[in-house]
Amino acid sequence: MQDTYSADQPDRTDVNAHKGPAVIEFGTNWCGHCQAAQPLLKQVFADFPQVHHLKVEDASGRPLGRSFRVKLWPTLIFLQDGQEVSRLVRPTRISDIEEAFEQLTHEA
Repeated sequence: MQDTYSADQPDRTDVNAHKGPAVIEFGTNWCGHCQAAQPLLKQVFADFPQVHHLKVEDASGRPLGRSFRVKLWPTLIFLQDGQEVSRLVRPTRISDIEEAFEQLTHEA
């Protein structure tokens, strides 16, 4: 799991071409909701090492976040072979995060 949100973001065509399970986490390093979610996410990512993780810094005008219609942080987009299968917005319960990861990895 990445520790900080990266200002470098892939192009949407690269995201769509990715094979296998992946999660894109949109947010910012200064966002309180993002900071509060980190311990929960870290715990779940440790149980799913096969899931690729992109932690992307988002802001108005950032093309990747806009292409996924991200409005609140953190937003987690769960992808299978580049296609969105689910999303979580501002997760606060570990059970919700685990359920989304389990759904993602069982669709593989």
